Amino acid sequence: MQMNYLVTGGGGFLGGRIVRRLLERGDSVVILGRKPQPELQALGAEVIQGSMVDGGIVENAVRGCDAVFHVAAKAGVWGNWKSFYEPNVLGTENVLNACKRNGIRYFVYTSTPSVVYNGEPFEGEDENLSYGKNWICHYAHTKAIAEKKVLETHDMEDLRTCALRPHLIWGAGDPHLLPRVIETAGKGRLPIVGNGENRVDITHVDNAADAHLLAMESLVSGGAACGKAYFLSQGEPVQLWPWINALLERVGVEPIRKRVSLKKAFCAGAFLEGLWKLGLPGEPPLTRFASVELAKSHWFNISAARRDLGYDPKVSNEQGLEEFIAWYQEKKHEH
Repeated sequence: MQMNYLVTGGGGFLGGRIVRRLLERGDSVVILGRKPQPELQALGAEVIQGSMVDGGIVENAVRGCDAVFHVAAKAGVWGNWKSFYEPNVLGTENVLNACKRNGIRYFVYTSTPSVVYNGEPFEGEDENLSYGKNWICHYAHTKAIAEKKVLETHDMEDLRTCALRPHLIWGAGDPHLLPRVIETAGKGRLPIVGNGENRVDITHVDNAADAHLLAMESLVSGGAACGKAYFLSQGEPVQLWPWINALLERVGVEPIRKRVSLKKAFCAGAFLEGLWKLGLPGEPPLTRFASVELAKSHWFNISAARRDLGYDPKVSNEQGLEEFIAWYQEKKHEH
């Protein structure tokens, strides 16, 4: 059955993969985002440029759609409260309200495992974890508020919702995560934080996109995903620092040998945040949140996504890494 979809953030890394899949199978797609998307337009997507904080633009984008993938968010570890709260919370409320006013029935929300952040390591826990506390990152905090709203809005007869929490999305075309790691390490600015033995979940972008389509199918059929949140990953955590060093070696960058304790990194992060709050441009090279994420294990049990969504990560770590390296090398030569 062909459907009309709105994909917020459809020009982004994950959103773009979802859009391409929908177009390939013959669905019609409207993208709401801040930038023009000539490539996706050429494939048949309609693009509405604007901010989710503008209720009128959201209303206009939603009209005539059957279902919504709400992927757009302000991500990152630095910025003031308002800069995260407006897009992540008010923006999500705008999309939910427009869905309800326009009789839209299905809503898949792209969340993050950071919604359960509490400063402690996570090793194999599942969706029974409660929402986080001791927030030291506005992104994580605002995404938790928004996810809660999405799940509280769920109603089988009105608007069916679910939330997906992919952990560290990466792959060929990655605009942020791995290129940034490579660049920072290349400048000698990335030390191993903690004992270097922490394991973390990663999620290949194609696996994350597949999960979004599976979640939507579950909502449409009234399946198990209705009203629930799911952790997503490759299903096998990596030992973070050896994994990063193996990647660096393959792109010709010196492996990281410098080490710093979590306590030192956390204190440095707090100090730098203080300095940057005085008005320094850009963002601090380290924050408290980043130091905790780099030092502690955080991997989750994805058996609920396997069981309820039929999620099965098709792209393996090795295959994903080979594709990423080929893309990265090509991009480097272009510059």
